[in-house]
Order: sequence, then C-alpha cells, then structure tokens
Amino acid sequence: MNLSIRQLATFREVMRCGSISEAARTLGRTQPAISSTISGLETELELKLFVREQGRLVPTPEAEFFLEEADAILKRLEISKRTLRGLANREQGQLRIACIPEVVEDFLPDVISRFLSDKTKVNIALASKSSAEIEDLIAAQHFDIGIAETPKVRSSFDQVDFELECMCALSASDPLASKEVITPADLDGYPLALLHPEHRSHKQTLDRFRDTGVQINQRFELQTSKPGLKFVEAGLCALICDMVTAFKTQEIYKHGFGPPLIVFRPFRPRIQNNLSILTPTHRPISIVAKEFSDTLGKRITGIRSSMIRLVV
Repeated sequence: MNLSIRQLATFREVMRCGSISEAARTLGRTQPAISSTISGLETELELKLFVREQGRLVPTPEAEFFLEEADAILKRLEISKRTLRGLANREQGQLRIACIPEVVEDFLPDVISRFLSDKTKVNIALASKSSAEIEDLIAAQHFDIGIAETPKVRSSFDQVDFELECMCALSASDPLASKEVITPADLDGYPLALLHPEHRSHKQTLDRFRDTGVQINQRFELQTSKPGLKFVEAGLCALICDMVTAFKTQEIYKHGFGPPLIVFRPFRPRIQNNLSILTPTHRPISIVAKEFSDTLGKRITGIRSSMIRLVV
C-alpha cells in the first residue's frame, strides 16, 4: 500500500465538505483532480469509500472508519511539522549537559538562564560530574555537551579548548592586596585554601612552591573554590581560585553594595586551569546544542578577556 499525505488530506476534506465540488474549492484544485485523488485512494485501499445516491455523494461505513485513521495521521503529522519547525528555529528541544562542579555552581546556570530567555520549549538536564566522568559520558554519546578540564584528545569526542589560569583570592584588607601579582614568596607561611589533591591545580600549586623553595601552609582543602571565598572574606587564608569563580565573584561585587571584600590577583608562576567544551563525535549535534555550545564558548572567552586585564 502506497498512500500519500495528499490523498489523506483530500479524503478528509471531501468528508468534511460532503461534496467533490466544495472540497475542490476549499483546496484550490479542480474537481477532476479531486475525483482522481479519491479514485486512487480507493484503489490503494481496495475499498469503496463513496457511493452516489440520488446525485448526492454518500460515504460508506468504511469511509467513516477510515476518517478517524486519516485524521489521526494528519494531526500527528502537523504536530511533527510544528516540532521540527521549532527545532529548526531553535525554539524547542532538549539538552543534556554534564559539567564540573566549579562551573555548575553559578556560571553555567547564568549562561543557561540567558540562553533560555526566548526558548520556552527547550528542556535542560544538568549533571555535575568530575572531568574524568564527563569525558567518558560524552565519549559514550550519553550527553550532548560536556564542560571539563581540558582532556587528552580522543576520537570519541570533539573539543574546543580555552586557556584559563588560577587567580589568588585575598581579603581586601590584607596588605598583600596592594600587590599587582602574587608569588609563592609572598605566601611564605601564609595559610592557604587549595582544591583537593585530585584536582590539577593542587599539584601545580605544590610544584610552584617547591620550585621556589617556599614552604606551603595549607589550612583548608576544598572540593570547589566557592566555599573558600568565605574563609578569605574572614581573613583566615588566601585561596588559589579558578578563573570562572573569580570572575563570578567580581560580578557579584560589581552589582552589589559597598566595597569588595575580596580581591583577585594573578599568581606567578602561572597555574593552568584550562577548560574544554566537549561534544560527541559519533552523533550529529542538534541545532539547539550547537547554538548553546557557541554561546557558552563566547561566554568563557569573555571571562578570560575580562580577567586577563589583571594579568597583563
């Protein structure tokens, strides 16, 4: 059986109008064309759909039954057309995003909120994972987008890399806040908050202190930088902080009241904290996912440009 959408739509219109001539008028086609379409449909179905009684077109019982089927198919098709149109216009869809904790806390929800401002039918599934987990989830094609520490290149995902670095967070009242750049020598014996030993910045920090012959004084061990900001505000420590958290904190101060309680300074020698946007290689990226990935990349680039002014 080889039914066409035109046959179904023509049949439904003839049933609605009750005549070939009226259906031809509403569909903008000729009566012979409508008659031919109905005849072809009857041939395909091997059923008689209409009979003539005293010059009137009368549907058969089979036609009444088939009308329900045809109407359901055409309505479903219209829904599918609207859905696909929405996807093409980036108005609807679903995004599954996996992200490291330090980015998912404040930065990513802000980017998502702005992105969704004119997309009421786009749904988001957001998961906080470690970088290693994100790599595997994207490689397995389970998520649309991943934001992780820059990984080694793998054939199972594509990546866009961003060169970022850690900053040193200090209490605004600390004498060190007057310095333009902070070095390990400045923090000799100074209480510090560092991220956990599995984080890439942790080992780099230890190496920078060891290479300059300075004893490190780690007072706090953290899973993410954000809780450490409270300790810095209280004057309990300095914090080796990722650039995204530093930027978001500065933004909060910029739009708040009163002077900043924390300042951020470049740390030298540099401690790298590069990020990457990951997408699956073996599954085509959706239109809405591509737009969000581009938006996210521009936002990260903007953060680097803003914070780099402190570095140069």
